[in-house]
Parts: sequence; structure tokens; C-alpha cells
Amino acid sequence: MAWKVTVDQDTCIGDAICASLCPDVFEMNDEGKAQPKVEVIEDENLYNCAKEAMEACPVSAISIEEA
Repeated sequence: MAWKVTVDQDTCIGDAICASLCPDVFEMNDEGKAQPKVEVIEDENLYNCAKEAMEACPVSAISIEEA
């Protein structure tokens, strides 16, 4: 199974909790907002990590859907 991870740039406030919790999937861009390092996740451990980050995001800017 594979999942697509996206970060809504208009919603993101640059809290960086996602990059802290899941640095293999998320990074901060030059504008101080989160972005996915990878478009699609195929590893279940990375999915679980990304899901934890999604749930921790204070503004719900992260979405994960089946790819």
C-alpha cells in the first residue's frame, strides 16, 4: 500500500511539530512552512510516523490519502 502526503501551505503556521516528530517525511521550507520530503510513502513505519505528525499538527494542515 502507498500513501500520498500533502501539506496545505496556506494553512501551515510553521509550528514544525511534523518535522520534529517525523523528519524522514517532513522538512521546513525557506518560507518556514512544512513540506513533505517525499510525495508518496510506501513504508508502513513512515506512514505511522506521518499519521502521528498529522494528528499533532495544531492547524490540521497535513493530509494523507491512499496513493
